Amino acid sequence: MSGHSKWNNIKRKKEKTDGAKARIFTKIGREIAVAVREGGSGDPNVNSKLKDCIAKAKANNVPNDNIDRIIKKAVGDGDKNNYENIFYEGYGPSGVAVIVETLTDNRNRTAGDLRHYFDKCGGNLGQSGCVSFLFERKGVIVIAGEGLDEDKIMEDCMDAGADDFTVEEDVVEITTDPAELHNVREALEAKGYSFESAEVEYLPTTMTDITDEELTVKMERLLEMLDDNDDVQNVWHNWNEPARDEDDD
Repeated sequence: MSGHSKWNNIKRKKEKTDGAKARIFTKIGREIAVAVREGGSGDPNVNSKLKDCIAKAKANNVPNDNIDRIIKKAVGDGDKNNYENIFYEGYGPSGVAVIVETLTDNRNRTAGDLRHYFDKCGGNLGQSGCVSFLFERKGVIVIAGEGLDEDKIMEDCMDAGADDFTVEEDVVEITTDPAELHNVREALEAKGYSFESAEVEYLPTTMTDITDEELTVKMERLLEMLDDNDDVQNVWHNWNEPARDEDDD
């Protein structure tokens, strides 16, 4: 949910504790419930946003029973929480630009929490638009690439309507116009590809280095605090994170 190297963040998320996985399930559950209400249907065949949320849930190993239960609850209006989708922007240590996407039923609580996190870690929460100009909004699809032929991937990606792709480790990261993310994902799915993730992301156009060890620890702490907050759905930043050894993951 954060950072420049999408795949490394996905790996770390999948390797987290059961408690962290439960939080991820909760966050995705909120997205599904909101998609049902906003789309006016619990049928993914007529609600494309819900279909995308279900694909995300499955990629994060959310059990089918959980998905079905959330949809039924949202359709029956059993969940009375009225979640708002709110974006916050700010600066972390060393001026790292941070965008935080939230789904909250209490904007005062969420804003207070986020302000506390930024202040505690040597940053500050800013006004809307203060850092978003440093990012480009793109659809990002990550597929398992082990054993795949790069030329075939390129052909399939272009055929599906993707803008570009890069191969990183054992995955392929595909970028699209945000409006075309759903169509490109479905086209690749029809070609037999499996997904690690498929979401609209904010990709940094310029990166920021942190050279001070103490500030590095504060930046890591800020990201941990944001990820641990149930209201926070996604975090993007332009910190040029140092490479991790496999033993560190």
